Amino acid sequence: MTKAEELLAAARATGDRIATAESCTGGMIGAAITDVAGSSDIFDRGFVTYSNAAKTAMLGVDPWLIETHGAVSEPVARAMAEGALDRAHASLAVAVTGIAGPGGSDHKPEGRVCFALAATGRRTRTETVDFGAIGRARVRQATVDHALDLLLAATRG
Repeated sequence: MTKAEELLAAARATGDRIATAESCTGGMIGAAITDVAGSSDIFDRGFVTYSNAAKTAMLGVDPWLIETHGAVSEPVARAMAEGALDRAHASLAVAVTGIAGPGGSDHKPEGRVCFALAATGRRTRTETVDFGAIGRARVRQATVDHALDLLLAATRG
């Protein structure tokens, strides 16, 4: 059973509906979920907000947060997840923003991804994972896998 299949079963059992807010993955998390037949039971919508302007327009991310912390930051990931939750018919929202590569900087290296998980009635969780300079495709896939793990954990309490 894939992680997405596990998530579908767990969310069905808890009655959770899911939304995604994606930057560096460009919709891959939503695609992984909707690859599973019957995912419409639990998946409401996905926001692909690759640009900073899209983060602001679609999710309500304050431009000040982006200017102050940078798009790849936990405060921006938090705002993305909370914005998705506010704009969707969902009880869980995961957000990702990162530097898939190639490139990066000393301050924000390639492979750094900030995650946030917002859930109705719960405090939003954020974390940063440094996957390393493992290549764009592998960073993006690792991000999808980690986001699915966060959602799965949230359905289990």
